[in-house]
Amino acid sequence: METLMIDRDNYEEVIQVPVFVGGDIGGPYDWNLQTVPQTFLDGVTRPMPQGKVVGGGSILNAMCWNRGGADDYDAWEALGNPGWGWKGLLPYFIKSENYTPVYSDAIAEQYSIHYNPSVHGTSGPVHVSYPKYFYNQSINLFTGLNQLGIPTAFDPNDGTSAGAMFVPTDLDPDNQTRSDARRSYYDPYTSRSNFHVMTGQHVTRILIDNVAANAGVSQPMAGGNENGEGPVSGAVSGGLFGNGSTTPPPSSRTRFAARDSSGGLHIAGVEFAPDASASRQTVLAKREVIVAAGALHSVQLLQLSGIGPRSLLDSLNIPVALHLPGVGHNLQDHALVGTFYPYNNKSYNYPFDLTNNVTLNAAARQKYYSTRTGPWTAGSPNGLAFPSLPSISKNSSSILASANSQSPQQYLADLDPTLIAGYATQKASLVRRLSSPDIAAYEIINNNAGSLTIAVMHPFSRGVCRITSIDPFEPPLIDPRYGSNPVDLQVFIEAIRFNRQILDTPSMRELQPAEFVPTREANDSDILATIKNGVRTEYHPSGTLAMLPLEQGGVVDPHLRVWGTQNLRVVDASIFPLIPAAHLQATVYGVAEKAADIIKADNVQTSLRNLTSSSNSTSNSTSPNSNSQMNFTSSSSTARISAVSSLVKAPSSSVLYSNDTSKPYVTPSIKASSRTSVGVSLDEGSSRIIKGKASTSHSISTTSRPKRSDTSLLPTPTSPVTASGSEVFSVFPNSRTSIGATISQSTLASTSEVVARTSSAVSALTSTLSTSVTMVHVEGATSGTTREITTRLSSASSTTSKETSTLTSPQTPLSLFSASSSSANAIRTSSAGQTNINAASTLITATSTRDQPASTASDLSAPLSSLLSILQSAEENPDNRNQTALLAVIQWLLNFFHLRD
Repeated sequence: METLMIDRDNYEEVIQVPVFVGGDIGGPYDWNLQTVPQTFLDGVTRPMPQGKVVGGGSILNAMCWNRGGADDYDAWEALGNPGWGWKGLLPYFIKSENYTPVYSDAIAEQYSIHYNPSVHGTSGPVHVSYPKYFYNQSINLFTGLNQLGIPTAFDPNDGTSAGAMFVPTDLDPDNQTRSDARRSYYDPYTSRSNFHVMTGQHVTRILIDNVAANAGVSQPMAGGNENGEGPVSGAVSGGLFGNGSTTPPPSSRTRFAARDSSGGLHIAGVEFAPDASASRQTVLAKREVIVAAGALHSVQLLQLSGIGPRSLLDSLNIPVALHLPGVGHNLQDHALVGTFYPYNNKSYNYPFDLTNNVTLNAAARQKYYSTRTGPWTAGSPNGLAFPSLPSISKNSSSILASANSQSPQQYLADLDPTLIAGYATQKASLVRRLSSPDIAAYEIINNNAGSLTIAVMHPFSRGVCRITSIDPFEPPLIDPRYGSNPVDLQVFIEAIRFNRQILDTPSMRELQPAEFVPTREANDSDILATIKNGVRTEYHPSGTLAMLPLEQGGVVDPHLRVWGTQNLRVVDASIFPLIPAAHLQATVYGVAEKAADIIKADNVQTSLRNLTSSSNSTSNSTSPNSNSQMNFTSSSSTARISAVSSLVKAPSSSVLYSNDTSKPYVTPSIKASSRTSVGVSLDEGSSRIIKGKASTSHSISTTSRPKRSDTSLLPTPTSPVTASGSEVFSVFPNSRTSIGATISQSTLASTSEVVARTSSAVSALTSTLSTSVTMVHVEGATSGTTREITTRLSSASSTTSKETSTLTSPQTPLSLFSASSSSANAIRTSSAGQTNINAASTLITATSTRDQPASTASDLSAPLSSLLSILQSAEENPDNRNQTALLAVIQWLLNFFHLRD
């Protein structure tokens, strides 16, 4: 369920049309939060806009789409998060986007727009493209930066961070409207029966089993803050954007939660209410509670629930469920300082022309709505630069030497030993990386009107977010502690000095800039005063529930599960251990896509453990001979069934997830062991799980395959489907994964239902294969080699659809279920069971140890017919052995006919 009281927008112009970018900040879709007075600056509070709407900040942001540098994510991995480096995240960056290159080669050349197709996705939910109007001032800026040694010849999303770039935006290329999280991940799926969103509700706390409740949180409180909003509203001065909107919020709808894991506190659900004075209600979670309320409200929710620093919780008389000092600490933001150098060359077009000329704006509006072109498509500040510190300053070495000499605790707000240890490793990483000419130190934001705004990308300052009351409707205290580490202020000074060099280049002099803020005559003391007065947020708070080891002040582990809990995860920018040098939305989408795979993989593991424990008693009573029986063992951290199986290798465009986050590309498996028993390997950390897709059904198309956006909308089938439709394979229809489907305990308990659905699917598949198998090829069948089976299916009709799936068979030709004679005697619980073992062996060996390509349909139809017999027999004799055989052949079938998006 949604974690905060939010609404859906009404598709207003101010949100959808790029020219109004940022115009709704301070409006009804903003929480209107503010910081405490910033004592390291000028002692004044700052606004902290946050999206209060379905889609969150993606509704309000500047639409810029860049990922930062590969080093940003490699640094995450180096801090103790295997699988979270650039290589581990790139597939998920790709998965999230539907990228459209700029429409004109001439434009691409003029604006240094470079495109590397290997790092972009073309079938993801979020449209990423370019406007249909460009301001020429970006050309002047890029030319000037090139003259100063700042490069532009790269794709801004290929892992390169230091340089100048024209970044794409989250923009639909056809209708030139914002492609935000609501329109990408919510609107297309509202018809799903298992997807509900409750708006107009505010989560007050997380319910934890066997932990005393925070009674004050659960009591209605009339007369206080009724809706959780902060005091800031309307215009937000000094930042990137202008005045707030007065658009009214719409009405609401409903949603619920799910899932479970093992070890630590068990989260039962959440409590919520529409406002502070209303009675509290609860919703219980079947498996997990996933918090995604952003870097500020997620902290508030955990602390209200008794998860956080003991000293804070004790001071508010909140029962301590988990003492986690890192909750609310490590707050990082891209501090921003606006500059003003208005351009006076009247031969250029400027964005403010639309504001100052009603006739011109009316014409631009008409052009936008009639042709989806013109200046109304260009609101985002796309022309950006991310210079390195050595490339802009001769003082870089001394600045970094000063940073390196600092003691870790010197500028921190809390002296908890774990927080000090964590910051020490972060600071060492920052110093090392910022000394490189290839690592971005700060950002230059060009508004095409005379502002070269600057923002520190790798801040040394660390802030804090914490509750000040047990009232869940009281906004949290937010203290970014901007400028608390003097290194950040020194980077700002060097950046403003470099702005002067940029303005002095011939291409920029052509724009006739006037230097107003700061003035040309300003000395370092004047510049510092300008900085301290001008610092604002770039709307990128992050890091407050950091993915770090516990001993470094971490709050979540590499599976995004809160340390010390079984089934509580966080998926938002709060988990960033270090803030990347980028606008954050592309990173958040990538993290969320990866989180989805982690969660699905972990839940398959949990379900298989449940199967193991339920099967243990049956297997142990089957035979007194422990050396030959089917042996199940378990402990607190591992449950194992020795096994014989096959590894699956996905097509290159598919992403596979492993239970070990350092190995995201390998898939589940049942592997050969020295024992001759049968089952599924469940070793913690080594068992490998196939990534699930975001589809509600599992299919092999027999007609033209629809686009991803269409397949995602297919309804969950309520009965076995047939070959006459576009889908012929549906084994676990209620799962949201389309391969390696969630094999839950309840699913396995209903053997007959699984058998019925699988039998129907295989019947249809066999029928389809009899007329449409075009190629099955196995490479190399010798021991120690990888053998791949590639299956291409095409429809018998005039329209064809080709799907490719790949299976890597074991390194030695072996029968999946074959066993030595002694083992075979031990596992023979019935003649039907032994027949099934033999039939399964025939099935697997027929399709995974073939040395030659299968050229006829009979090569597959015969083994599949054999599978039908296995399934029918398993239904008639649903004992432990048949359950195990059934699970294994279904897993094999899913692996073999692995589909990709």
